[in-house]
Amino acid sequence: MKKKTLIEIWGDVVAVKSLVISILVITVTTMGAHLLAPRDDRTLGLFFGLGGAILGFVIMTLTLKPKRHVIDEEAAHRD
Repeated sequence: MKKKTLIEIWGDVVAVKSLVISILVITVTTMGAHLLAPRDDRTLGLFFGLGGAILGFVIMTLTLKPKRHVIDEEAAHRD
C-alpha cells in the first residue's frame, strides 16, 4: 500500500495530492470565468471570477471526499 504524503495547514492535516489538485481546479475555474467577463467592465470581471472560484470550490467539494475516520472514544468505552 502506498503511503500518502500529508502536511498540516491551519491546524488540519491534508494530502498533498488532493491539495494540489484543488488549487489547480479552482485556479482554472476562477481565471476562466474572469476571462469570460467583458473586458471594459472590471466590476463584472470581479464577480465572474468570484463565481468561478465558488464553482471550483463546489466541484472539489463534490469530487474529493474526506479521508479521515472519526472515532468517538466515549461511545467506545460505554460499549
